[in-house]
Parts: sequence; C-alpha cells; structure tokens
Amino acid sequence: MTDGDANNHSRVVEIPWPFIKRKVECAGSAFLRYYNIKCHGADTQLLTSTSKENSEEVIFEDDVEYLRSLDPKEWKKQDHYAVLGMKDLRYKASEDDIKRAYRQKVLKHHPDKRKAQGEEIRSDDDYFTCITKAYETLGTPNKRKSYDSIDPQFDDSVPTSAEIKKEGFFKAFAKYFEMNARWSEKRNVPLLGDDNSSREYVERFYAFWYEFDSWREFSYLDEEEKERGADREERRWIEKQNKAARAKLKKEEMARIRSLVDLAYANDPRIQRFKQEDKDKKLAAKRARQDAVQAKKAEEERVLKEALLEKQKAEEAEKARLDAARAEREQQKKNLRKERKTLRDLCKANNYYAQNDNETVSHLAAVEKICEMMKVVELQDFMKDLESNGREAFIKTVKDTEDKLEAERKAMFETKKAEDHKAKKNAILKAPIEWTPELTQLLIKAVNLFPAGTNQRWEVVANFLNQHGTFVDERRFNAKEVLNKAKDLQSSDFSKSTLKKAANEEAFDQFEKDKKKVVNNIDDSSISKNDTKLVNGVVKPKINGDVSKDAVKEDKAWTKTEQELLEQAIKTFPVSTPERWEKIADCIPNRTKKDCMKRYKELVELVKAKKQAANVA
Repeated sequence: MTDGDANNHSRVVEIPWPFIKRKVECAGSAFLRYYNIKCHGADTQLLTSTSKENSEEVIFEDDVEYLRSLDPKEWKKQDHYAVLGMKDLRYKASEDDIKRAYRQKVLKHHPDKRKAQGEEIRSDDDYFTCITKAYETLGTPNKRKSYDSIDPQFDDSVPTSAEIKKEGFFKAFAKYFEMNARWSEKRNVPLLGDDNSSREYVERFYAFWYEFDSWREFSYLDEEEKERGADREERRWIEKQNKAARAKLKKEEMARIRSLVDLAYANDPRIQRFKQEDKDKKLAAKRARQDAVQAKKAEEERVLKEALLEKQKAEEAEKARLDAARAEREQQKKNLRKERKTLRDLCKANNYYAQNDNETVSHLAAVEKICEMMKVVELQDFMKDLESNGREAFIKTVKDTEDKLEAERKAMFETKKAEDHKAKKNAILKAPIEWTPELTQLLIKAVNLFPAGTNQRWEVVANFLNQHGTFVDERRFNAKEVLNKAKDLQSSDFSKSTLKKAANEEAFDQFEKDKKKVVNNIDDSSISKNDTKLVNGVVKPKINGDVSKDAVKEDKAWTKTEQELLEQAIKTFPVSTPERWEKIADCIPNRTKKDCMKRYKELVELVKAKKQAANVA
C-alpha cells in the first residue's frame, strides 16, 4: 500500500472479530479486497469513488463471479445496473456515476488486461461484451429511459387487503406512491401525507394522481428491432407491431396506476371522514331548511290568524255601523211619518186652505205630493210657514212643488230620449256596412294596388276604402271587415258572378256622368255669337274640337290626401317595379302618370333646394 493509495482511498473501517475490535486508519484497494474476502467469503472488490459534486461516497461493486456467469447473447435480459456495479443505486445514479463505474470496469475487466495477466479470453463469448452493452444502454439518455421503464427491480404490484390491514393504510400505501412517483412527467409529486393532512392537500393529492401523466414507455421490450427489416415495407410493419405492443403495455400501466389510486381512495380514512363531514353538513343544511320551512309556515299561520282576527273585527265593526245606519234610517222614517201625519192634521184642521170644494180636492192631492217630496226638516219649516202665513204659504209651496215635478219629468224625458238616441246610434255603428258594387270595385282595386308583402296591408286597404268610398253615416271599415270580404270574394267564383259586371257598368256610368258634368261647367262667356248655330230654329253653342281637351283640363293643386296617397304608392312600388308610374297613377284618383311624375320631380327639386340652403347656412 503506497502513500498515493492511502491519500486517494483513505477511509475508516470497523474491522470485526477475529481481526481486532478497534477503528484503524486503512487505505488502498488491496486492503478492501482482503477485507471482503475474509468477511464475505467471496472474491468481491469494492471500488470507491468520491463525487466532485457532493460529499456522498458512491461504492461500485465488482462481482467477478456474476460477470463471468453472464451470457453475451442474452445481454438484453440482464440487469445493466448490476453489471456496472450499481445494483442498489440504480435509477438514482447520475451520468457521471455511470461513466466512472464503466471506466473502472474497463480498467479491470478489459480483455487485453486480463490476457496480460494470463487469463484465457474467448473473443466471441466474453463477458466484457455485457459491460459494453450495459454502458451503451445506460450511457444514452433515451436508451436508459427505455430500460428504466422496465426496471426488473421495480415492483408493479398494488397493496393487498391483508397488507393494508397488517401495516395500516398510510404505511402500506406511502411506499407504493413513493415508488410510482418516479414515473411522473411533472415535478414536485405530492405524496400521501398523514392522517392530519388538510382537506385541500388530500383533494390536490388525488386530483394529481387521477390525472397522472407517466413518462414510462416500453420500447425496450420490442420483440423485433426496426433496423433488422430487409426493406422499407418490412421496417414499417415491424414499427407498426412495436407501436401496438407499446400502446397495449402503456394502457395496462395506466390501468395499474388507476387501480392503485382507486384502492387508496376507497380505503383512505381521511376521505371517509370528509364524506361523513359532507353528509353531516348536508343533513344540517336539510334540517336548517326544514326548520326554516316550519318557521315560515308558523309565521304564515300566525299572519293568517291575525288577518282572520282583523277581518272578524272589521266585519263586526261594519255590522255595527250597518245596524246604526239602519236604526238611523228607521228613526228618520219614523220622524218622517210623524211629520207627515202632523202636516196632514194641520191641513185638515184648516180645511186644506181651500175656498171651495174643488180646491179642497186639489189641495188634498197637493198635500200628498208635498209629503212625498219633502224631507223631515223641510216639512218642519213648511209647517212653521203655514202657521205664520197660512193659505199664501200653502199656495206658494204647492206651486213650487208642481214646478219641481215638471222639471224632473222634463229631465227624465230628455235623459231617456238621449239614451234611446245613443242606443240607436250604437246599434247602427255596430251593424256591418253594406257592400255596394262601388265599394266592392274599390276593394278589388285596392287589393291590386297593395299586393301581398305590403307593410300592414289590410290596414292600408281599409284606409284606402275609407278615404275614397262613399258612406251614408259615420261607419268606416276596419282591417278585419276588409279581410273577411276579400276572403269571400276569393272563395267565390267571381268570374261567373254578375257583381263584377255590375260594378264595371256602374263605374262606366259614373265616368260618363263626370265627363258630362265637366263639359257643362265650361264658362258660357267663352261661347260668342259666332260660336252659335241655328238648329231647327233654336240657337245652340258651337263647341270646337280643340276646346274639348285643353279647356277642360286645368292644373289643380295637390291636396293633402293626394300627397299622402302619392307617398304611400312610391313606397309600395319600388324603382324595380315594371310600369311603376302607371301603378302609382292608378292609386291616385283624377291624377295621370304625367301628373305624378311632375309632382315627384317638384318634390325632388324642393328637397335639393332645402339641402343647398342648409349647406350655405
């Protein structure tokens, strides 16, 4: 053992009996090998390495017997971590640890070194191939990831019910979640916790594991290698088969994780406690709702009882008021009868203030009328007046009574007459308007002028009829009546009916009458003596052919009604309508197409002038 070995490999070792019971400072790989042979009975060399990144010491095992027992042809089925002497370190080993382990294996087990020591080397079947394959697998990140995914030392099982019962929930499941946490794509994997963990922590834990995203993949178990395919088609087929096998294993892996989480969730005492708490909260809320309903019901019953009590008190008060009013009326009637009897007795005692028998009869009837019309106070005042003025007061009161009765009769007659007149007028207004041929023809024209699709069509048609029709009273058409008449005309065979013929004949007759009226209205002063002729000895005016048209036709101002009809027709028939101005002219009586176009141009010029004036201002 040299000083250099002592400086590089110094460590304190507890040497057991039969060597010596004390701690000694020892150094060098030879001493460690000697120690292992004596203690373990195997020629096993412990190779040590101090990490530069941390102060922890990594020990690489060197089991020569195990290495010699390996079959290079079965390298894929071997434990690569055990081959490199990292059987316990495994997935926790860093890349630097793997490189150092491989370097030490090469320094000791390279065929050239062993051959130099006199060992027989079989070039085609040497275990050093297993060391090389192990380093190729673990030294490449992707290949190491594939191998770690099927680590033979990893336990893929889930805890059994006997194990849960024996070790307890937290102890049994904690180690399984810690083992499976290595597969997570995400860092900071939440662990199981303990019985004192908060509800938020437990819910976050199960939410993470139910959405667990594993990086574990199973390409290492591919039955055939893609590169061994003879051509592209075969390589594609191999890749397809490998992908299907990996997907199946991935699905089984996720099902295993899910079964572990489901089993933990079903046996977690915290979840059971939380469920019980939720159940208790629901029951408490339900009881609170029931109590609130009962309290509300009790309050409603109390309010109802109070309302009934108030109603009963009001009914009793109303009954008392009615009884008092009835008693008062009875008292007034009694007083009225008493006063009437007193008046009759007073008049009888004074012979009804009559001067003869005829007056006696008439005054007797007058006394009864006075008794019927006057009230208690008036009767009392009248009797006082009789006592002071006698016949004169009686005659005056009788006359006033007769005048009052006459006025009441006249008012009653006028009221009845007004009511009869109103009832008669209402009956007339309620009666349907009789459809004359003129109104029917006007309806047909309006239906053609305002086709289907016109906004509020039947209201427009009714307004057209009301404006241009002739009515004998105040009754006018509404949209419903016009629609019903149009349906009747549509349902009947109008072509075979005489109504159309009669309407056309009446319209022609009306046109002839209007034409004659216009001709007769020509100013007689325009007819001179030279324009007369003698016919059978009678002087008659001579009418030139030029006058028949130009003299009759005059430019009339547009009325408000004609202006409204023009605006409605322009809106109804847009620019794209064929023969637009002919249809617009048909909507306006006594106006031609030329008149409508001229009026439209005038309106356009007027609008332009207003806009120009506004711009100038």
